[in-house]
Amino acid sequence: MGSDPVTLGLAKSLNRPGGNVTGATFVTTELVSKRRELLCEVVPQAKAVAYLNPSPRQALPSTDQLTSEFLAAARILGRQVVVLQADSDRDFEAIFEALVERHASVLVIASSLLFDSHDDKLAALALRHSIPAIYRRREFVQVGGLMSYNANWGDAFRAAGLYVGRILKGEKPAELPFQQSSSFELAINLKTAKALGLSIPRFLLDSADEVIE
Repeated sequence: MGSDPVTLGLAKSLNRPGGNVTGATFVTTELVSKRRELLCEVVPQAKAVAYLNPSPRQALPSTDQLTSEFLAAARILGRQVVVLQADSDRDFEAIFEALVERHASVLVIASSLLFDSHDDKLAALALRHSIPAIYRRREFVQVGGLMSYNANWGDAFRAAGLYVGRILKGEKPAELPFQQSSSFELAINLKTAKALGLSIPRFLLDSADEVIE
Protein backbone atom coordinates (compact mmCIF):
# COMPACT_ATOMS: atom_id res chain seq x y z
CA MET A 1 0.00 0.00 0.00
CA GLY A 2 1.07 3.57 -0.62
CA SER A 3 -0.83 5.13 2.26
CA ASP A 4 0.46 5.29 5.83
CA PRO A 5 -1.28 2.40 7.67
CA VAL A 6 -0.87 4.20 11.01
CA THR A 7 -2.57 7.37 9.74
CA LEU A 8 -5.38 5.26 8.29
CA GLY A 9 -5.90 3.53 11.65
CA LEU A 10 -4.92 0.09 10.35
CA ALA A 11 -1.92 -0.31 12.65
CA LYS A 12 -0.71 1.06 15.99
CA SER A 13 2.81 1.50 14.59
CA LEU A 14 4.88 0.34 11.63
CA ASN A 15 7.13 -1.75 13.88
CA ARG A 16 4.32 -3.42 15.87
CA PRO A 17 1.05 -3.29 13.90
CA GLY A 18 -0.91 -4.78 16.80
CA GLY A 19 -3.90 -5.84 14.69
CA ASN A 20 -4.62 -8.17 11.81
CA VAL A 21 -3.01 -6.06 9.04
CA THR A 22 0.63 -5.96 7.99
CA GLY A 23 2.59 -5.95 4.73
CA ALA A 24 4.64 -3.44 2.76
CA THR A 25 4.31 0.35 2.48
CA PHE A 26 5.76 2.65 -0.17
CA VAL A 27 6.36 5.67 2.14
CA THR A 28 4.28 7.84 -0.20
CA THR A 29 4.57 11.05 1.81
CA GLU A 30 8.35 11.20 1.54
CA LEU A 31 8.17 10.36 -2.18
CA VAL A 32 5.99 13.38 -2.98
CA SER A 33 8.58 15.69 -1.40
CA LYS A 34 11.36 13.88 -3.25
CA ARG A 35 9.61 14.36 -6.60
CA ARG A 36 9.37 18.10 -5.96
CA GLU A 37 13.03 18.15 -5.00
CA LEU A 38 14.08 16.32 -8.17
CA LEU A 39 12.12 18.68 -10.40
CA CYS A 40 13.66 21.70 -8.71
CA GLU A 41 17.12 20.23 -9.36
CA VAL A 42 16.27 20.26 -13.06
CA VAL A 43 14.56 23.69 -12.92
CA PRO A 44 16.34 25.43 -10.01
CA GLN A 45 14.86 28.80 -10.95
CA ALA A 46 11.31 27.55 -10.46
CA LYS A 47 9.35 29.97 -8.30
CA ALA A 48 5.86 28.52 -8.62
CA VAL A 49 5.40 24.78 -8.09
CA ALA A 50 2.13 23.20 -9.21
CA TYR A 51 0.52 20.13 -7.68
CA LEU A 52 -2.18 18.27 -9.58
CA ASN A 53 -4.62 16.41 -7.34
CA PRO A 54 -7.55 14.13 -8.07
CA SER A 55 -10.94 15.53 -7.05
CA PRO A 56 -12.46 14.31 -3.76
CA ARG A 57 -14.52 11.82 -5.77
CA GLN A 58 -11.35 10.33 -7.27
CA ALA A 59 -9.12 10.76 -4.21
CA LEU A 60 -7.13 8.05 -2.47
CA PRO A 61 -7.19 7.71 1.35
CA SER A 62 -3.81 9.45 1.51
CA THR A 63 -4.63 12.40 -0.78
CA ASP A 64 -5.34 15.04 1.88
CA GLN A 65 -2.30 14.10 3.94
CA LEU A 66 -0.01 14.20 0.91
CA THR A 67 -1.33 17.57 -0.19
CA SER A 68 -0.72 19.06 3.26
CA GLU A 69 2.82 17.68 3.32
CA PHE A 70 3.52 19.05 -0.15
CA LEU A 71 2.24 22.52 0.72
CA ALA A 72 4.25 22.65 3.95
CA ALA A 73 7.50 21.54 2.30
CA ALA A 74 7.14 23.94 -0.64
CA ARG A 75 6.42 26.92 1.60
CA ILE A 76 9.42 26.19 3.81
CA LEU A 77 11.54 26.51 0.66
CA GLY A 78 9.84 29.79 -0.24
CA ARG A 79 8.10 28.43 -3.33
CA GLN A 80 4.71 29.61 -4.49
CA VAL A 81 2.26 26.72 -4.75
CA VAL A 82 -0.53 26.20 -7.26
CA VAL A 83 -2.91 23.31 -6.42
CA LEU A 84 -5.49 22.19 -8.97
CA GLN A 85 -7.90 19.25 -9.09
CA ALA A 86 -9.13 16.96 -11.85
CA ASP A 87 -12.33 14.95 -11.74
CA SER A 88 -11.85 13.32 -15.16
CA ASP A 89 -9.50 13.47 -18.14
CA ARG A 90 -11.87 16.03 -19.68
CA ASP A 91 -10.54 18.52 -17.11
CA PHE A 92 -6.90 18.18 -18.18
CA GLU A 93 -6.87 20.72 -21.00
CA ALA A 94 -8.33 23.50 -18.86
CA ILE A 95 -6.00 22.62 -16.00
CA PHE A 96 -2.88 23.04 -18.11
CA GLU A 97 -4.17 26.32 -19.50
CA ALA A 98 -4.67 27.48 -15.90
CA LEU A 99 -1.11 26.41 -15.02
CA VAL A 100 0.24 28.57 -17.83
CA GLU A 101 -1.91 31.53 -16.78
CA ARG A 102 -0.68 31.20 -13.20
CA HIS A 103 2.95 30.94 -14.33
CA ALA A 104 3.60 27.51 -12.84
CA SER A 105 7.23 26.57 -13.48
CA VAL A 106 7.02 22.84 -12.73
CA LEU A 107 4.30 20.28 -12.04
CA VAL A 108 4.16 17.40 -9.55
CA ILE A 109 1.34 14.98 -10.36
CA ALA A 110 -0.27 13.30 -7.34
CA SER A 111 -0.83 9.55 -7.09
CA SER A 112 -4.20 8.67 -8.59
CA LEU A 113 -5.85 5.85 -10.50
CA LEU A 114 -7.33 8.54 -12.77
CA PHE A 115 -3.86 9.80 -13.67
CA ASP A 116 -2.54 6.24 -14.06
CA SER A 117 -5.17 5.67 -16.75
CA HIS A 118 -4.22 8.80 -18.70
CA ASP A 119 -0.48 9.26 -18.22
CA ASP A 120 -0.01 9.55 -22.01
CA LYS A 121 -2.47 12.45 -22.16
CA LEU A 122 -0.83 14.18 -19.19
CA ALA A 123 2.62 13.75 -20.74
CA ALA A 124 1.46 15.21 -24.05
CA LEU A 125 -0.19 18.22 -22.41
CA ALA A 126 2.85 18.94 -20.22
CA LEU A 127 5.07 18.94 -23.31
CA ARG A 128 2.66 21.03 -25.38
CA HIS A 129 2.43 23.67 -22.64
CA SER A 130 6.18 23.50 -21.84
CA ILE A 131 5.69 22.52 -18.19
CA PRO A 132 8.30 20.10 -16.75
CA ALA A 133 6.37 17.38 -14.89
CA ILE A 134 7.10 14.39 -12.68
CA TYR A 135 4.87 11.46 -11.77
CA ARG A 136 5.15 8.18 -9.88
CA ARG A 137 4.91 5.74 -12.83
CA ARG A 138 7.80 5.06 -15.21
CA GLU A 139 5.14 4.49 -17.87
CA PHE A 140 4.65 8.27 -17.73
CA VAL A 141 8.23 8.69 -18.93
CA GLN A 142 7.92 5.94 -21.51
CA VAL A 143 5.02 7.78 -23.19
CA GLY A 144 6.82 11.15 -23.23
CA GLY A 145 6.72 12.50 -19.67
CA LEU A 146 9.88 14.14 -18.34
CA MET A 147 10.53 12.23 -15.09
CA SER A 148 9.17 9.64 -12.69
CA TYR A 149 10.25 8.57 -9.23
CA ASN A 150 8.76 5.87 -7.07
CA ALA A 151 9.45 2.96 -4.78
CA ASN A 152 10.32 -0.33 -6.45
CA TRP A 153 6.92 -1.99 -6.43
CA GLY A 154 8.40 -5.38 -7.27
CA ASP A 155 10.41 -5.41 -4.03
CA ALA A 156 7.33 -4.45 -2.02
CA PHE A 157 5.20 -7.15 -3.61
CA ARG A 158 7.87 -9.76 -2.93
CA ALA A 159 8.05 -8.69 0.72
CA ALA A 160 4.28 -8.98 1.03
CA GLY A 161 4.39 -12.41 -0.58
CA LEU A 162 6.94 -13.62 1.93
CA TYR A 163 4.67 -12.42 4.73
CA VAL A 164 1.79 -14.44 3.29
CA GLY A 165 3.91 -17.57 3.64
CA ARG A 166 4.91 -16.74 7.21
CA ILE A 167 1.32 -16.03 8.24
CA LEU A 168 0.09 -19.26 6.66
CA LYS A 169 2.70 -21.05 8.79
CA GLY A 170 1.27 -19.55 11.97
CA GLU A 171 2.93 -16.16 12.59
CA LYS A 172 0.64 -13.31 13.65
CA PRO A 173 0.28 -10.13 11.55
CA ALA A 174 0.23 -8.11 14.78
CA GLU A 175 3.86 -9.06 15.40
CA LEU A 176 5.19 -8.62 11.85
CA PRO A 177 6.49 -5.06 11.25
CA PHE A 178 5.46 -3.28 8.07
CA GLN A 179 8.23 -3.52 5.49
CA GLN A 180 9.19 -0.11 4.10
CA SER A 181 10.59 0.22 0.60
CA SER A 182 14.33 0.86 0.51
CA SER A 183 14.72 0.62 -3.27
CA PHE A 184 13.56 3.47 -5.51
CA GLU A 185 13.42 4.01 -9.26
CA LEU A 186 14.18 7.21 -11.19
CA ALA A 187 13.34 7.43 -14.89
CA ILE A 188 14.20 10.36 -17.18
CA ASN A 189 13.22 11.11 -20.77
CA LEU A 190 16.10 13.04 -22.35
CA LYS A 191 14.14 13.52 -25.57
CA THR A 192 11.47 15.39 -23.63
CA ALA A 193 14.09 17.35 -21.68
CA LYS A 194 15.61 18.53 -24.96
CA ALA A 195 12.20 19.54 -26.29
CA LEU A 196 11.64 21.57 -23.11
CA GLY A 197 15.08 23.18 -23.37
CA LEU A 198 16.27 21.58 -20.14
CA SER A 199 19.68 20.23 -19.18
CA ILE A 200 19.52 17.28 -16.80
CA PRO A 201 22.27 17.41 -14.14
CA ARG A 202 24.87 14.67 -14.57
CA PHE A 203 24.34 13.31 -11.05
CA LEU A 204 20.68 12.64 -11.84
CA LEU A 205 21.53 10.85 -15.08
CA ASP A 206 24.11 8.73 -13.27
CA SER A 207 21.60 7.71 -10.61
CA ALA A 208 18.68 7.07 -12.99
CA ASP A 209 17.43 3.52 -13.45
CA GLU A 210 16.08 4.28 -16.92
CA VAL A 211 17.10 7.01 -19.37
CA ILE A 212 15.19 7.37 -22.63
CA GLU A 213 17.19 9.10 -25.36
